[in-house]
Amino acid sequence: MSKDPIIEKLLEHDEQFEEIRKDIKETKDEILTRLDKNLNILQRLDHERIFTNETIKRMQKEIEHQQKEINKIKRVLKIA
Repeated sequence: MSKDPIIEKLLEHDEQFEEIRKDIKETKDEILTRLDKNLNILQRLDHERIFTNETIKRMQKEIEHQQKEINKIKRVLKIA
C-alpha cells in the first residue's frame, strides 16, 4: 500500500522548508556577525577621531602660544 502522493509531496515540501529555514538562520547569523565586526570598527574609528580632534586642539593652542612668544621676541629684537 503506497502513501497518498499528496502526502508524499507535503512531506517533501516540509523537508525543503526546513532546509530553507536552516539556510536563512545561517545567513542571518553570518550577517549579524559581519555587522558586529563593522560596528566595532566604526566605534574604534569614532574614538580615534575624538582623540585626534583633541590632540589638534591642544596643538593649536600651543602654536598660538608659541606665535605670541615669537612676536614678543621680535619686538624685543626690533625685527617685527
